[in-house]
Amino acid sequence: MDTSKDIQTRRKSELQSQGEQEVFLRPAVDIYEDDKGITLIADLPGVSRDRLNLQLEGETLSIEGEMVVEMPEGMEALYADVKTTRFRRSFTLSRELESDQIHASMKDGVLTLQLPKRAELQPRRIEISAA
Repeated sequence: MDTSKDIQTRRKSELQSQGEQEVFLRPAVDIYEDDKGITLIADLPGVSRDRLNLQLEGETLSIEGEMVVEMPEGMEALYADVKTTRFRRSFTLSRELESDQIHASMKDGVLTLQLPKRAELQPRRIEISAA
């Protein structure tokens, strides 16, 4: 009888031998914009900071991560609803954003990215002097 580990290994090798690309999950993402910039919140359940890769190449921001499902010692998964453990999503950034000022934080599988607008594009208050 095949074990789930044997099936997974065989399936992965079949994909590679057939020249198919690896399958990725698209994380759910919420995007908010305000006067100061854009906030992007991505759900990456089971992904730790050390298994997360954020990359900015030109105007493309890529998010990649791999979830780790912890199994109690001596136990083995016989069935899983998730077919892959890798997440991937990419976004094209506007030129009005300060790409070198992006701030990222991760807590409980939720990635928060803050992408500030360039200073000259942020609204500012104009003072009126008495004449």
